[in-house]
Amino acid sequence: VKYFNCILMGLPIWFVTGILVTFSPEFGKALGIAEPVNAGKAVMIFFIGQVFGDIISGFLSQYLKSRKKVILLFISTSFFFALVYLLYPTHDLTLFYIFCSLLGVCNGYWTLFVTVSAELFGTNLRATVATSAPNFVRGATIPLTTLFILGKSYLGVAYGALAVGVLAYGIALIALRFMEETYSKDLDYLEE
Repeated sequence: VKYFNCILMGLPIWFVTGILVTFSPEFGKALGIAEPVNAGKAVMIFFIGQVFGDIISGFLSQYLKSRKKVILLFISTSFFFALVYLLYPTHDLTLFYIFCSLLGVCNGYWTLFVTVSAELFGTNLRATVATSAPNFVRGATIPLTTLFILGKSYLGVAYGALAVGVLAYGIALIALRFMEETYSKDLDYLEE
């Protein structure tokens, strides 16, 4: 259960990366942006933002002495900016790229996600969890994208993505709720 909660906590990161940013040309067209959105540029801007988010989330977790509170903050702000990205009627390409950057910053809890995943388990399982959980989260892009493709055929691009996003963020918040706080946890133990 702990392991699945780790994986589920990271779903919003790859929802944003695998759907919102990867399909950014479709979202740009749906929002009525006259210039074509360059997916490669959107991905680059997103990951530049994520670097800053990773640094901020790490420092913030040390300052607040809590990993869960910071992850909750980042998931919440990510959801807010996903709503802005999907529903704000922008026609400006620069503003669209700014939204991609802000989504990147808000998804900068990736480092904390990996840290918490490692800290939840004893030394005999720690490395396995820390390397496999991120890969399962990346792999979750496949079912999320499948749901998005299905949803956009019924609801349109923006609302199809919104439906998948609500599901991903909701599951992540529930998983986070049932995880233990790992800040300052003694890590010298074996998993039984």
